[in-house]
Amino acid sequence: MTSVLTARALLLDMDGTLVNSDAVVERCWRRWAARHGLDATAVLKVVHGRQGHATMAVLLPDRPMAENLAENALMLAEETADTEGVVPVPGAPAFLAALSGHPHALVTSADDALARTRMGATGLPLPPVLVTAECVSASKPDPEGFLKAAAELGFAPADCLVFEDAEVGIAAAKAAGMRVVGVGPRAAAHTPTAHADSLEQVRIAPAPDGGLLVTVG
Repeated sequence: MTSVLTARALLLDMDGTLVNSDAVVERCWRRWAARHGLDATAVLKVVHGRQGHATMAVLLPDRPMAENLAENALMLAEETADTEGVVPVPGAPAFLAALSGHPHALVTSADDALARTRMGATGLPLPPVLVTAECVSASKPDPEGFLKAAAELGFAPADCLVFEDAEVGIAAAKAAGMRVVGVGPRAAAHTPTAHADSLEQVRIAPAPDGGLLVTVG
């Protein structure tokens, strides 16, 4: 089914939405699971979309947050050093090219170094506004990151359209009062406003009022 949405600004998740980093994520978190005696398959079901320390808090609920934050710093360094298998999501280069000159932001649970490394590894251009892990006090599914991006771009939440792949990201967008396009197989089960199997199914065109027409499907 084809959906046509209007927006003044687009807010974009990175991992799973623009960048396929699953190979790195799986390698790093499998090692982490082994160190802590946890089932890797169960761990990988909850890692997507969250900051690492928030994932650790879910999986090790009795551990002090200070330990999660310290180990997350090591995990971020490990992920930043590993770009093997990091590739653009199908359709991402053309999608970002179509957004050139239009208001859009990256809203990611990665820190600044990891975001720049992964976007650079794929050859994708960085959006003009970046909201990374350092910019927020709470990880997705908290809406803080999306609300900060909207404010920095100068638009109300209702005027923004989010692109997300993960359950917690879709929840964060909804909590921010924003519509959301779910991208890829992970997103389909979480009732986004519209769903695309990949960004190849998304077309961007200028709207008569100066905004954007986003056709999905």
